[in-house]
Amino acid sequence: MGEMTSESANAGAGIDLSQFYQVFFEEAGENLERMEQLLLEVDIAAADDEELNSIFRCAHSVKGGAATFGFMDVAELTHQMETLLDKLRRHELAPTTEMVDVLLASGDALRAQLARHQGASSAQVDTTELLFNIRALSAGEALPAPVQAAAVTPATAAEPLAATAAPAAPAASGGARVLELRVGPLDKPEMADNLIDLFKEITDLGTIEPIDGGQASDGMRRFKITTTTSSDSDLLDLFTFHVPREAVALMPLGPGYGFHAGNPGAPAEEAPADPGYGFFDDAPGAPGAPGSAAAAPAAAAAAAAAAAPKPAARPAPKAEKASAATMESSTLRVSVEKVDQLINLVGELVITQAMLAQNSKNVDTALYQQLASGLADLERNTRDLQESVMSIRMIPMSVVFSRFPRMLRDLAGKLGKKVEFVTHGEATELDKGLVEKITDPLTHLVRNSCDHGIELPAERIAKGKPEHGTITLSASHQGGSIVIEVRDDGKGLSREKLLKKAREKGIDAPDSMTDQEVWSLIFAPGFSTAEVVTDVSGRGVGMDVVKKNITSLGGTVEIDSAEGYGMSVKVRLPLTLAIMDGMSVGVGEECYILPLSSVVESFQVQPGMIRTIGGSGRVVEVRDEYMPVLELEQVFDVPRFDFENVSAILVVVEAEGGRVALLVDELLGQQQVVVKNLEANYRRVDDVSGATIMGDGRVALILDVGSLVRRSRH
Repeated sequence: MGEMTSESANAGAGIDLSQFYQVFFEEAGENLERMEQLLLEVDIAAADDEELNSIFRCAHSVKGGAATFGFMDVAELTHQMETLLDKLRRHELAPTTEMVDVLLASGDALRAQLARHQGASSAQVDTTELLFNIRALSAGEALPAPVQAAAVTPATAAEPLAATAAPAAPAASGGARVLELRVGPLDKPEMADNLIDLFKEITDLGTIEPIDGGQASDGMRRFKITTTTSSDSDLLDLFTFHVPREAVALMPLGPGYGFHAGNPGAPAEEAPADPGYGFFDDAPGAPGAPGSAAAAPAAAAAAAAAAAPKPAARPAPKAEKASAATMESSTLRVSVEKVDQLINLVGELVITQAMLAQNSKNVDTALYQQLASGLADLERNTRDLQESVMSIRMIPMSVVFSRFPRMLRDLAGKLGKKVEFVTHGEATELDKGLVEKITDPLTHLVRNSCDHGIELPAERIAKGKPEHGTITLSASHQGGSIVIEVRDDGKGLSREKLLKKAREKGIDAPDSMTDQEVWSLIFAPGFSTAEVVTDVSGRGVGMDVVKKNITSLGGTVEIDSAEGYGMSVKVRLPLTLAIMDGMSVGVGEECYILPLSSVVESFQVQPGMIRTIGGSGRVVEVRDEYMPVLELEQVFDVPRFDFENVSAILVVVEAEGGRVALLVDELLGQQQVVVKNLEANYRRVDDVSGATIMGDGRVALILDVGSLVRRSRH
């Protein structure tokens, strides 16, 4: 099924199912995310009915779409999950940790199956053991061994992707089912032909042939369907995706038709024990039930199933849980490329507006009052537009945080530790580009806390601590930056152990080092304090990469620790990489931009204020603190033609925990600048992090303050 191209679909009918694939894959991904989140929050001792219903609906939505598109391996697994979840929500079974483990493992398997159908992965997914486990749990049996995730094996090159769809469970009656399909009357009779052509295109569904020439006197059209794989609900989902629900009817042409055992038309001896491939009594979305999912388009199955009203017997949902339908209607999917293009255009607009502002300085405002007020409005509107466009790319940190509860649950289980995970500031927003790049470093820090930081329960009790360790992940805005902190109440860093390890590695580590300098040792390449190398961590690959990745984003990392009480790692990042507030300074004929978030203060140089030490170094005393002085004229070899003029202004900037005073000729002003990547457009330049285009069309370099601070230390 995954191989059906738009060309082949168009050839038959002019209907291209593949255009709906992306919507299905995205919605299925969201449903699986939601299901995992709900499973992790389930209180096994007192499971909430609404939560169990929500989990069931997530699985049901994925199944509906998968069956429509012919992804029968996905449909089979979700069908078995539905059976178990239905028994849980009806209180026929009590939830257990084993069930949660099996359902979480099933979610992973479904992701792998969907990735395979999407073409993002060619690995085969063996769900035999998972299906066996789910069936056993549904029957109320205990599992013989710990739950294993589905085995994913890379596919051989020769095997076509289409072969991935596993055969679905046979229909309830055990063999092929013969059904009568009635379509009509329709405003556009050709819609029925499109429907039939579509059915034929999807070879997995079965065969279809007209009855009595296919045209009845009352405008109805009748067809005979023979199918072994598709349930009635799957067929209805497919048909009602293209024609109105009231214009389609499915009925038996032989025994075994129906949605559940014991319905009219199912012989008693053939009544299935399993509720079949589709609906249970009262299931949200059963045909005839209020809010029928069958009546909704398959591609929108996720929203329809989630929004379907539940039977009156169920308790009312919690007020604070917003319905998925409301969420769906208030959001719009747009590709990141389009947003980036928009941001780029707004950036160009900002530059044009700055040029107009620059040129209008020489205009007599008394004569051109309207022009001046128009330009002032343009400046305000441009800034507002810029801020609102930038906010489109901002996404909440909860997107990153949500992946950690599951990871920690698995990791703590593997290490035999008990860990509680606490998050603060999930609503704090960060640029999408940064979110993608920060996820890996944060994952490493959280794993480190669990592996190296949190002690085993017995060890914690011996130290007088609670047996559950706590890992806290928080995000907050501070000035123009976002600060993300990973904190644990584990054993913390040992100063002696770090110094000993550093000396073994040949790193110069005198006892006079401050605590901060000692903690920073763990960022040295290949540095690890683990006595035993495990499959989790301990090879020393990681912390140096974490530091490098964060520094490349213009961020900094700070470590704090108290031995025996825990440690904290703070990552400070700019809110966005595309636009920043800057202060422009002049040196000779050149203009440089300093990130405003790094600027502390500026003042005029007084005679005797700058002192020379050690023959070459120069320092300045600012409020009892001596800091190095860097002359930008020398750093960048700025040619000077006004020889009598000397740099007479000091700008104090701060980065990476250090301060430096920069000697410049003049302060030109403060403005928002559009950051352009210098490395991509030209080449890497020392002490420069990017470039921008000024109002007069000149290129100004944006200085890398962190690099200047490091330069002054050397």
